[in-house]
Amino acid sequence: MTQKTKILIVEDEMIIAANISLQLTTLGYEVTGIIPRGEEALVHIEQQQPDILLLDINLKGKIDGIETAQIMQKTYNIPIIYLTANADEAHFNRAKSTNPYAFISKPFKKLDLERAIEITINRVKSEKEQATPSTEKIDPFILSDSIFVRHFEKMVRVDIKDILYIEAERNYCRIYSKLKEYLLVMTLKDLDEKLPQKHFIRVHRSFIVNLSQIDEVATSHIVIAKKAIPVSKSLKEELLNRLQTI
Repeated sequence: MTQKTKILIVEDEMIIAANISLQLTTLGYEVTGIIPRGEEALVHIEQQQPDILLLDINLKGKIDGIETAQIMQKTYNIPIIYLTANADEAHFNRAKSTNPYAFISKPFKKLDLERAIEITINRVKSEKEQATPSTEKIDPFILSDSIFVRHFEKMVRVDIKDILYIEAERNYCRIYSKLKEYLLVMTLKDLDEKLPQKHFIRVHRSFIVNLSQIDEVATSHIVIAKKAIPVSKSLKEELLNRLQTI
């Protein structure tokens, strides 16, 4: 049985949100929630991790839809479809920086919604298929100062000092270095066991970082190359201890 695509609706006009929910359910999708505020949506995303985010740009509250997307993207890679009644240039340019998969202008028809979601699902599927041929199941070969990883059709050497951080993407790991990104068919747990502990530490269920690349340490996150990376409470003490000894 095919698992239903899970969609979160973040919309502060509840009549519109209820109508969208009804349409999505009719189309065979699972609605994980209807939420009117960006702050509440971030909590819901952490708990439910939907497949697609239907997000109104002009949310009421402390943060609007675009700010909600920016905060969410620091931790999760969830496709965004924006809903908007205000398609002016300023809003469009701000929203564009979050790389949305689609825009739907209000008022919209059921067909507009249906097509936007289908396009998003097909694009996500295509991106995964494009990544698969170049990421065969070959474990990285790890030396004291570098690792060899599969990149397209060859093994390439990546200096440990150039690795910034590593992010989990379901059963994959994406290595972010100063120059390139590398996608590995390997869980973050398996990679964590292979990496030299002298240089790397796991700070979150989705992130391993290079200790020498940390620029800032805040209450709930660290910063590496202007990227905010969340730090789990249970792992923060070990991180601070390690930083004091290097």
